[in-house]
Amino acid sequence: MITISLCMIVRNEEQMLGRCLSTVADAVDEIIVVDTGSTDGTLAVATQYTDHIFHFEWIDDFSAARNESFRHATKDYILWLDADDWLDERELYKLKSLKEQLDPAVDAVIMDYWLDFDPLGQPTAVVKRHRLLKRSRKFQWHDAVHEQLAVQGYVVLTDIAICHGREQTNGERNLRIYEAMLAKGVQLSSRQRMQYAMELTANGRHEQAIANLETVLADPTGYYEMKLECCGRMAHCYHELGLKEQELRALIAAFKYDIPRADYVCRIGYFYQENNNYEKAVYWYQLALKLEKPEGRLYGMNHSAWTWLPHLQLVYCYGKLGQLALAYEHNEIALTYSPNDSNLLHNKKLLEKYVSNNERDETLK
Repeated sequence: MITISLCMIVRNEEQMLGRCLSTVADAVDEIIVVDTGSTDGTLAVATQYTDHIFHFEWIDDFSAARNESFRHATKDYILWLDADDWLDERELYKLKSLKEQLDPAVDAVIMDYWLDFDPLGQPTAVVKRHRLLKRSRKFQWHDAVHEQLAVQGYVVLTDIAICHGREQTNGERNLRIYEAMLAKGVQLSSRQRMQYAMELTANGRHEQAIANLETVLADPTGYYEMKLECCGRMAHCYHELGLKEQELRALIAAFKYDIPRADYVCRIGYFYQENNNYEKAVYWYQLALKLEKPEGRLYGMNHSAWTWLPHLQLVYCYGKLGQLALAYEHNEIALTYSPNDSNLLHNKKLLEKYVSNNERDETLK
């Protein structure tokens, strides 16, 4: 059986660190915590789980800090997590099973990263990450912010999921790092430029974000999934600016880079729904129900678009169109995904009255 070092970088995470460590401690053989300048009780929490605590001066470079944490690991494999990550019991069990069964020839293991959740508690934003790494391969982190690993060799894909529950963000810090890089004349890669655009968006600078996203789309060497995501982010920027025609154009541009996907198709449906064109909205939501979910994608997908979301939106649209029997039908399907959802149960009660009365009227004719 392999051994695992958990490596983390932290700063002012006293509210989250305990949850993270408590959910993973049983699966690892060593916990490495590198603190970059905490002023709260983070270190006190860390000492409850490990005495391998190190200090690293923050230099506006996440990769430097993560590489420092890796440097202190001593076990066969390195697992990295953020303080606001955690594993539920099912995922912890799968991680322990992987630890017992993993072929030592494996260089890296990819796991799911659940970044956001819908009202039903299901993941809506899921990406893939190289999460478990053979220490002897000396894999390194790159990029000062929104850092990434350079991984090669024998890589396996698993369905183990790490949950992420962000409690604090520092968009101004990330934006400052990017703009300091640009001021020094650093040429951003397409990936860095997309991440820069995300930080611009988070800070309300939508026009600048769009300009950077257009640069990414114009790069002939860019990865198609990254360009697909750019379309969605550009549509969001146009939406925030109230530019409806450009918003729709950006959504449709996604079809240049991949076959229609339910998350983007639902987004087009919502565009028409928001603009009170319910017949067109119905068309796009119905199309979403016919599409298969692609497997193995590295970039984020809204998984609810392949399950309950189109049905819920169809309840609303069919209701607006006066087609209440169809609204009831899709509400019933949505309930199969979340039988105790209060909004769906409320819809059911209202729609059942109509369906029952309508059936009785048809019988009397």
